[in-house]
Amino acid sequence: MTTTLSDVRTFVEIEEELRDFEAAERRRLGLADAEVERWHDPNPQTFERDQRRETTILVGGLTAAHDVLVQAALQGVGYRVEALDCPDTRALHLGKEFGNRGQCNPTYFTVGNLIKHLSHLRDVEGVSTRSIVEQYVFVTAGACGPCRFGTYATEYRKALRDAGFDGFRVFLFQQTGGLKQALGDGGGLDFTPRVFLQLVKAFVAGDVLNAIGYRIRPYEVEPGATDAALEQSRQLLCDALRQRRSVVRALRRSRRLLADVDVNRLQLKPLVMIIGEFWAMTTEGEGNYRLQRFLEAEGAEVAVQPLTAWLLYLIWQARHDVGRRLTLNRADGGRKGLAGKYGRLLLCRLWVAERSLRLMFQWFARCIGLVRFQLADMQEIADLAQGHYDVELRGGEGHMEVGKLIECVQKNKAHLVISVKPFVCMPSSGVSDGIQAAVLARHPEAAFCAVETTGDGEVNFQSRVQMYLFKARQRARAEFDSALAERRLTAADARWRYARRRHSSLDHPPHVVAGSASNQLYEL
Repeated sequence: MTTTLSDVRTFVEIEEELRDFEAAERRRLGLADAEVERWHDPNPQTFERDQRRETTILVGGLTAAHDVLVQAALQGVGYRVEALDCPDTRALHLGKEFGNRGQCNPTYFTVGNLIKHLSHLRDVEGVSTRSIVEQYVFVTAGACGPCRFGTYATEYRKALRDAGFDGFRVFLFQQTGGLKQALGDGGGLDFTPRVFLQLVKAFVAGDVLNAIGYRIRPYEVEPGATDAALEQSRQLLCDALRQRRSVVRALRRSRRLLADVDVNRLQLKPLVMIIGEFWAMTTEGEGNYRLQRFLEAEGAEVAVQPLTAWLLYLIWQARHDVGRRLTLNRADGGRKGLAGKYGRLLLCRLWVAERSLRLMFQWFARCIGLVRFQLADMQEIADLAQGHYDVELRGGEGHMEVGKLIECVQKNKAHLVISVKPFVCMPSSGVSDGIQAAVLARHPEAAFCAVETTGDGEVNFQSRVQMYLFKARQRARAEFDSALAERRLTAADARWRYARRRHSSLDHPPHVVAGSASNQLYEL
């Protein structure tokens, strides 16, 4: 029998036959068609002003120092605040258990860490679920962009509902919202200038404390001395913010504590700069497999990115956008346009904001003893990146990752640059795995390592980092030997000269090359 083309059933006909067969089988087995209930986000946002006394605000997601300083800063302006612990593997498992599939690490770790804390309150401390929902709120960062970050608040609420905390309030602090934040109806969270100033002080103080810690700890003579001094310094800063006292005085007292740490800066260590996706490069726990401490354990010095640089990047975006709008032929009447505004006055205010932030950072750095530390020039970073990545593209770190790598190569700021991001992070992976290849082709002398975290691939992650660290050590050794030759010194002569000099852990040699030990030789 010959089969003609007209005898072949189409895909639609096959699907219809299968649906009829399924319906017949359901009737035969007595299975009623269950109506599928689609979940929707009720988005509970009510937080009344008179609820402040009984409501605890949960915060977290930055470095350990930033989290506790933000907690103290908000307590200083009258809020009840509690900082969550650094997310661990248990948080990741809880996030995957109650969250949707296909999300990236920041979501799983963040919501899992929140669920872990709320479950502890309920199961260990005996707080009822109703009391938790009514007396606790969670504040986290939010933004739109070319990835899933803008939908995370809904994902958090869905996971919280499935974990037994239906109705728990999650508020977003929009990165580009400035003082005009809608943190809940009812005025429970007022983002006033006083609150803003307190938070900026906490951010900048956390930056200088972290920076000086990463600068001293690799060269300490007595292991653990730096961490002990940092812990006391963190407590001094928390007390100052909580009691609305002088942060400058607390930084100066911290300086004396840190100056007592004995160091030897002639230890040969490669300098590794960490860049990449904001959360992954900032967290200090399982979210990036404790990358900072792992590098230090492997004999490297780590350079981390300050949160102040991110604030400067947001200001640069605003200045850039306003400047572009001023060149339009007609009035900009967009929702965030310049219609009815004085564009040049807005540019002036943004300039003042940038200068004020930089001055605060440098003043805090000077008070704690963080000498010769310069914040990046955001316009220079943009100019360096423009040839490879259009600065009009936004999302994640935007063009900064490209600009930072080129600046690092041109100014010899590190022996190795590591870009870390969550697995399949769309903005950062596209830059690291795509655009940076073109950058490396033009700058073959650059040492660049792109790594991704999944939460369960620690061995592979650290093995890749170790491979690049081997190359970084070779660079540091060659640089050190070259410095010895230029100074006409032997290693023994250098150690003898260094031992004769009085030095403090806060001393930092001027920048000549990447490595601190080599720079110390040039200063000798």
